[in-house]
Amino acid sequence: MRHLVIFAKEPVPGRVKTRLARGIGTVAAAWWFRRQALGLVRRLGRDPRWRTWIAVSPDAAGMASRLWPAHLPRIPQGGGDLGARMARAFRALPPGPACIAGADIPGIGPRHIAEAFAALGRAEAVIGPATDGGYWLIGLRRGRAAPAGLFRDVRWSTAHARTDTEASLAPLSIAHAATLSDVDTEADLNCR
Repeated sequence: MRHLVIFAKEPVPGRVKTRLARGIGTVAAAWWFRRQALGLVRRLGRDPRWRTWIAVSPDAAGMASRLWPAHLPRIPQGGGDLGARMARAFRALPPGPACIAGADIPGIGPRHIAEAFAALGRAEAVIGPATDGGYWLIGLRRGRAAPAGLFRDVRWSTAHARTDTEASLAPLSIAHAATLSDVDTEADLNCR
């Protein structure tokens, strides 16, 4: 069974998309994220080629939230930086290839996820690069234990996030999915 995990925060003003909020305000940023995340879940959540999970934050509010579709299983993200939370999600899933995607990438469609899972047929890991130097997706075949240094020394929210993550994946073979754009700032919205 293939697993797709969508990382999502509760769209609470002031607690989600804070860099975007600096340009458009906290309420507008939360509204944008809510609309974006729900649209993504609708596009990807019923595809029979994978089982979709939502990794929620904050844990208690996300697990109890009525926002996310009831038919999709949820797992708490837990504490720590993004790497600690993604590693925890990979460990929490049942066996099988798994991909984690962010909820703030408007361009993701089912074909992008299918291509990422197909890449795991020829490589042990897959990364979907983002135009800002980060990435919108990471996947592991999970045929063997994840590297001990997975997500160690990654400079999150910088142009180095993808290259740092790829270094942490050694010695796994890595494939690349399509390059997509995420939305972090008002300028990112205006480029759409």
